[in-house]
Amino acid sequence: MEMDRWIRGPIGAGADLRVTRPACRTALVVVPTVTAGTRLLDVVPLLETDHRVQTVFTVPQTHDSWHGVEEFVRAQHGLVLPWHQVLQHRFDLVLAASHRHLEELRGRILLIGHGAGTAKSHRYSRKAGAATIPATGLDRELLVYRGRILPSVLALNTDAELENVRSLCPEVVPFAVVTGDICLDRMRASAFLRERYRDRLGVAPGRRLVTLSSTWSTDSSFGQLPKLARAVLDALPPTRYAVAAVLHPNVWAVHGRRQVTAWLSDCVRDGLLLIPPESGWQATMIASDWVIGDHGSTTAYAAAIGCPITLAAHPGPGLREGSLADLVRRHAPALRNDRPLAEQENLALDARDRLTPVVSAAVSSRPGGAAAALRRAMYRLMELGEPRGRAEPAVLPAPVPCGVWP
Repeated sequence: MEMDRWIRGPIGAGADLRVTRPACRTALVVVPTVTAGTRLLDVVPLLETDHRVQTVFTVPQTHDSWHGVEEFVRAQHGLVLPWHQVLQHRFDLVLAASHRHLEELRGRILLIGHGAGTAKSHRYSRKAGAATIPATGLDRELLVYRGRILPSVLALNTDAELENVRSLCPEVVPFAVVTGDICLDRMRASAFLRERYRDRLGVAPGRRLVTLSSTWSTDSSFGQLPKLARAVLDALPPTRYAVAAVLHPNVWAVHGRRQVTAWLSDCVRDGLLLIPPESGWQATMIASDWVIGDHGSTTAYAAAIGCPITLAAHPGPGLREGSLADLVRRHAPALRNDRPLAEQENLALDARDRLTPVVSAAVSSRPGGAAAALRRAMYRLMELGEPRGRAEPAVLPAPVPCGVWP
């Protein structure tokens, strides 16, 4: 049975007789969702090349899980340990981009956000039911468990987030570090590969790439406008435009890859570049000339790197005032049905100079500094000296669109 499996890996009893590299620090990467996993893969390259460090992965095995997570993790070709085995070991470092299950783990935890910012776009948590109190990703209930402060380091993107911690959970302030945003830094560091990404997507010189960006839930652009891809393909001449779609990993997890690709199969046959959930969205945003999106993080990141944005959907009164999504809503034009689509690209271009600096500053207070700050924090927790050389964000691989499900 799965629960009886015990991997003969580099930890536990007898490990000293199995390993080839002795006395390594062990860093555990906890992946409860694909969203968390993709963010952690921005961080893992900062330590995994060190011969003194062994990185292992795990997927929490509970009664409530997301479809496709284990397949995603195994596709990274790292050593995957069963959850029950992980719970019997203390790690030198635990990397997490989700609050899930942190109280069960033993080891020094570095907690980062899994999206653009921790002040979520929605005022209330989806899990709260008839919510009466606005919630963020920095509330005490998420960071403290029975008096135990869960993160040994809480990595924050902005100084404003640190002020939020100060007011919401002041006992965590000594453990909070403003590192900046590793995802944004990685996108900027990979900008020189824009033409390669466009070439891999089949976007010929002279064509413009329009990317449709959707978060998950019923108030997302895909939830509200399921025929948007069809409408954009029909409205824009294919000789001048290519069209891509980036959907939140939870869309794929909840509905299944077969169903999602089936829903969009006619569009894919007509040229839609459907980007898979496991990788490729960051490079696709870099390759894009125009993004039609919603209140999700991918839209905010696109705005932060200078993409013109048109807003197709948002949560209405449920949108958190002052959030990144609110900034995009206030500075980007809304999609209109009464104007030709090509004209609306010009409106997005006109708004870009106002939108980009505002969103960029709200995403990160330490532009270009996340790799160095995160590596410093990780090595401090592992009680190791940092490697020589400057910490640099890893460049992004080229995106590979999905085909139609057979």
